[in-house]
Formats: sequence, C-alpha cells, structure tokens
Amino acid sequence: MIWRLRNRSEAGKLLAERLSAYKKFRDVIVLALPRGGVPVGFEIAQALDAPLDVFLVRKLGVPGFPQIALGAIASRGVHYLDHELVAALHVPSAAVEQVVAREREELERREEIYRAGRPPLHLEGRTVILVDDGVATGTSMYVVIAALRRLKPGRIVVAAPVAPMCTYQELRICADDVVCLRMPEDFRPLSSFYEDLAQVSDSEVCRLLEAAERPAPSFPIGVL
Repeated sequence: MIWRLRNRSEAGKLLAERLSAYKKFRDVIVLALPRGGVPVGFEIAQALDAPLDVFLVRKLGVPGFPQIALGAIASRGVHYLDHELVAALHVPSAAVEQVVAREREELERREEIYRAGRPPLHLEGRTVILVDDGVATGTSMYVVIAALRRLKPGRIVVAAPVAPMCTYQELRICADDVVCLRMPEDFRPLSSFYEDLAQVSDSEVCRLLEAAERPAPSFPIGVL
C-alpha cells in the first residue's frame, strides 16, 4: 500500500509529533519556506506554541542552466555564492550580477506581500526549525542552510514530510537535526506522497502568517 498524506496540514501535524521534544525549548522559531512549506510550518508552530516566520530564498541559477545552483539570496540581506563553482564553470561576473539583480527583485516583491509591514523575527542564538513540504535533491535546502548560518542561529533543525534517504543523510551533515516522516530509497515526484498537493497561493501564505502572529517573546535569547 502506498503511503500518502492527506494534505500539507496533516503533514505538519505529524511532523509536530516528531518534533514534540522541542516544545520545551523556549527559544524555538519555525521558519517556513514559501509557499508550500507555510501550511506545514503553521501546524508545527501551533503545536509547539512557537512563532512562525518565513524565510524567502531565491536560487541563483547558472545562466542557461537554471537547475544548477550557484548560490542563493535570501531574506534579511543574506547572500550566499559558491565561488568555487562560479570559477569552475567560468561564469562571468556580469552574468552573476544580472542573475542576482533579477532574483533580488522577485525576493523583495514577495517579502513585501508576505510580511505586510511585519518585521522579521530575530534568529541569532535561536533554535530554528526550517520547514518545507518535501525535499527532493536537497540542492535548494543546502543553500538555504548555508544562507541561514550567516544569521548565526543557535541550532538548525530541518523538518520535511518526505525526502530520499540519500538526501536525508546528506542533510544530517549540514543541519543540526533532521526530522522526516518517510525516507524512501526510490523517490517519486512529491505529488505521489500527497492526496492533495494543490498550489499554495500568496493570499493563503499571508492568511497563515497573520493567524500565527503572536507577541515577541520576552525571555533572553538562548534560554531554555
């Protein structure tokens, strides 16, 4: 029998059960990757009584080969570039700058829509649970983690309903903890693991972020 989740909401609730030990951590923040990771992250944040925020990342693809990531630009001005790969592929600086400018414009557009004036949550020293609705090759997640490290969180926990076993093992090297519901050796398209994987709209992302909003915690950073 094929294992399937009903939807992203169920995925979040099941992941929250696996992450229940983090409820005792008073410095937890749930960071969801828009758009698909937000409904999953919302359920985790509710269950852990933790604040929810988004972390927007735009992959910097090689000109002509966008599936190859040179790095990423992310929320809060984070900029990660794999200089060794840029040199190995002989990508001109001007071409890299064009890609960065294009992706920064899109990132800023989405930031404005999703945040609606709300400031980003402080991450330094915090336990960050980084959530998506599934991980395939892991390429995007690797650059997300690299970008996020520059904001100096105390701990990065990757949470996803499903990921190939090989990707799961590699993520365990990059992150401090990785929690997945299923890690199949033979990975299929993400839609095969859900009964309903309808596209998440920008308005739904905004609605969930607004619903999850809570006052900023008053405890000192890093206190458990």
